[in-house]
This record gives sequence, C-alpha cells and structure tokens, in this order.
Amino acid sequence: MKSESIKKIAIWTLVMVAILWLVACAAVYHAMRQPPETFARVMSRVPGPIAFLALPFETMWTQARAGSLRKGDLAPDFSLIKLDKTGSVQLSALTAQHRPVVLIFGSYT
Repeated sequence: MKSESIKKIAIWTLVMVAILWLVACAAVYHAMRQPPETFARVMSRVPGPIAFLALPFETMWTQARAGSLRKGDLAPDFSLIKLDKTGSVQLSALTAQHRPVVLIFGSYT
C-alpha cells in the first residue's frame, strides 16, 4: 500500500513538472515573438540557467524569429539613424527612386 502511494505521488509530481515545463516553454516562445524590448523585459526576470539549460531556448529562438520572408520577397520597410546622427534613412525612400538598393549588415568595430 505504501509503495503504491509513493508511486502515485511520483507520477503526479512528474506530470506537474511536465505541465510547468510546457507552460514555461510556451511563455518564453510567446515572449520571443514580441518586439525586442518586450522580450528583453520578460527575459530580465527569468534566471539565466533556467532559460538556457532547462528550456530548448535555441530551437525556440530559431523558430520564433525565423520570419516569413522568402527568396524574391521585398524587404520590409525600416528606418535607421545615420552614423553622424544628423537624420535617418528609410528603405522605402531609397526604393522609390526605382534603383537597386544593396543592404550590407556588418560590424564597424
């Protein structure tokens, strides 16, 4: 009788841990799909080892931030501040001139 009650408690505990893990995964995945500021606010409250060791963080990040652009799609419009901070440049303003625009993302450090 005693071993059966221990077995029931162990199974119940495992089920609860699995449910909590799934809820945590869903919450972090939902946060990953939000703007970077929102995601940063959420992750600042999560202890690092829990997020990176207990959850499939990299897999979720890859899926959440994959986007939907495919080869041949137009780039989404965005605006960036100039390096000298005298103004900004918007992609749609450059493409309105009907000339090719090349985007190069790199490091200036």
